[in-house]
Amino acid sequence: MSGYYPPSGAPAQFGRPQPPPNSQGWGPPPQQQFGGYPNQYQQPPPQPWGPPPGQQFPPQGPPPSQGYGSYAAPPMQQQNFQTPPFPPPGFGQPPPQHAFQQSPPQQQYVQGSLPSPGYGLNDVAQGNADQDADTLMRAMSGFRRDHATIIRILSKPGPREMALLRRTWAQRNNGISLESKIDGSFRGHYGDALLQLVRGPLLADVHNINRAIKGLGTKEDMLNDVLIGRSNADMQAIKQCYQQTFRKTMESDVQDDLSLKTKTMFQLIMRASRTEESYPYNPVETTRDVESLHTATRGPSVSTNQDTVFTILTQRSDNQIRAIAQDYQNKYHKSLDDTIGTNFSGHMQDALLLAVGRAVDRAKTDAYGMEATMKGLGTYDDLLVNKTVRIHWDRQNMDQVKRAYQHFFKKDLVARVKGETSGDYRDALVACLT
Repeated sequence: MSGYYPPSGAPAQFGRPQPPPNSQGWGPPPQQQFGGYPNQYQQPPPQPWGPPPGQQFPPQGPPPSQGYGSYAAPPMQQQNFQTPPFPPPGFGQPPPQHAFQQSPPQQQYVQGSLPSPGYGLNDVAQGNADQDADTLMRAMSGFRRDHATIIRILSKPGPREMALLRRTWAQRNNGISLESKIDGSFRGHYGDALLQLVRGPLLADVHNINRAIKGLGTKEDMLNDVLIGRSNADMQAIKQCYQQTFRKTMESDVQDDLSLKTKTMFQLIMRASRTEESYPYNPVETTRDVESLHTATRGPSVSTNQDTVFTILTQRSDNQIRAIAQDYQNKYHKSLDDTIGTNFSGHMQDALLLAVGRAVDRAKTDAYGMEATMKGLGTYDDLLVNKTVRIHWDRQNMDQVKRAYQHFFKKDLVARVKGETSGDYRDALVACLT
């Protein structure tokens, strides 16, 4: 159901990926390790880190998802997470059937996630960015700008390093922001790519949400891309930054642009009340959710049971959704994607499929998302820029997306982007992906 994509030419027993550091808010709790990492693309490596002789770890669910911009781990492997010694109050009770009755069960018993890089307060790298700021200043001055240098400097930093560069630029330019300089100097999709790089992931998200709902109609793909599958910590950061930037709440702006059940679904998404990834896997809860989804999507009364589907797929953690999708397939011999496709349509269908896809196999979902912006006549440039810049912030995830793209489409992602773009715009996107 989920795959790790080794480099081309890697042997069959290519080593399993290392889990990302827990300090970023993803991965298992401290003092714990991921279990085996087998998947359909390679054989599992030897397990020298297994349990002591004569002992077994208790069966647990899938490893935690890796947070924003990171590749989702495979499902349903044995883990050494420790379950609570006593069931908390409410254990075994049915999940809420209406969107606004209560938060996901047992949220208070687990540690909350930390914001992704670039989403925390004062999340700025240590160091000195004077040289890059001065070089960038020279490259943007005069009649003939040095676009190669501009692209090289702006595509290089991570989220925290970009925050340092922005701060340094303002200090060396009498308080004038690098964002306003880029916004006033460059136009078109090239200027959009540079501006999203300079803003960093958080502020870029905030502006993309506003772009998605501004004017006539809603850019649904853009709204989905920014908001679906986010951690609670990142969602809270986005809401706070949106209000500081536009002096309005994100919830009210988004809800005013949506209607009917889609509005209900996005109210749930923006609540930032998902089960945390550190919550231990519970097979009883998974079975209950699988049966609830099956009941809610069976027969002519699906429209009256949509809240059940929304609640499960927007309020459960990536770990839980991954387990639900696997158990649903095993029990009913039909994928959860097929069930969603049969019972939903339009914006609602796209949002639910993205929620499941990002939980089950984030790299594959990102690869297909990149291809969707380029296939057919024309290119969806706004979304291509957003997806490319978003992927580039996490280099480990970007590597997985490129390998997944090669695996599923038998083409090189960078070459594909080159073929769909041109000029400085092309060079900026290629620099983000290399």
